Amino acid sequence: MEYDQPVVILVGPTAVGKTEVGVRLAERVGRAEIVSADSRQIYRGMDIGTAKPTAAERRVPHHLLDICNPDETYSAGRFASDARAALDQIAKRGALGIVVGGSGLYVQALLDGLVPVADASLPEVRRRIRERLASEGLGSLFEELRRIDPVLARRTMPTDTRRITRALELASLGRRNTGSWQRPQGFHERTPVVCCCLHRDRADLYARIGRRVERMIAAGLIEEVEQLRLRGYRGDCPGLQTLGYAESVSYLEGRLGREELTRVLQQRTRQYAKRQLTWFGRDRRFRWLDVGRGGVEGCVERILAHLTAEMQEKGGGLPPG
Repeated sequence: MEYDQPVVILVGPTAVGKTEVGVRLAERVGRAEIVSADSRQIYRGMDIGTAKPTAAERRVPHHLLDICNPDETYSAGRFASDARAALDQIAKRGALGIVVGGSGLYVQALLDGLVPVADASLPEVRRRIRERLASEGLGSLFEELRRIDPVLARRTMPTDTRRITRALELASLGRRNTGSWQRPQGFHERTPVVCCCLHRDRADLYARIGRRVERMIAAGLIEEVEQLRLRGYRGDCPGLQTLGYAESVSYLEGRLGREELTRVLQQRTRQYAKRQLTWFGRDRRFRWLDVGRGGVEGCVERILAHLTAEMQEKGGGLPPG
């Protein structure tokens, strides 16, 4: 990116309060727009289970919501390209770009660049992996991933067909997932970038996750998934393999009871939140903000202070309100 307009990257685990802080930050700045970095909010018709920003929250302009159908595949590399294009346009309008989301690979792709390495053998390897998926099932492939790359397996949902098959494809090509990418230049060196990660006390976060799952189910998560299936989307399509949707498909197919659905979804969401915290904890660029202690306004104040300091160091100021 060749401009010097500032960018805020706001991440954190699911249910921590990213959307509320992002919207409030945008309102405090006055001229700001939000770019979603959520690998599930890209899908149309998947609103309840992804905690997609409400119509009221979208009073602040949002980008990269509802851009794919549930049966489409969307990669981190494509996100990086789309997010950069959105941020370019936001900068040209003289506004602050705020990237909000919890998909670690998407955020890493945006910050550092992430482009797949080409390999002539990939089509044949991909065909063999797909044949194994059909004959052996996803569980067998996930167990293989656990054997060959336990670190990646711990960050991967057992129902995430795309990531599991991609990892096995790369392993078959003699590469590991984290070492199989070329990294082009990320943000321009003069672009003021402030990276913040929201967190809460673990018990508080887990309680919020529990309540969120209950609210989603009460708000019609199961009915949302049923409607997607009636529209022809199969349980093995990318959108319906994600957290909340895969479990709801299991319920609709009789493999989970109602109470078990709630319990399993709460447990898997807690596990996902833990993986998110681990992912962002490895990146020293992120400043950690305790939203449980500081509240939304306190976190916004801290972000603005960091942003002002970064702007002063690189020259310039915040977009005028």
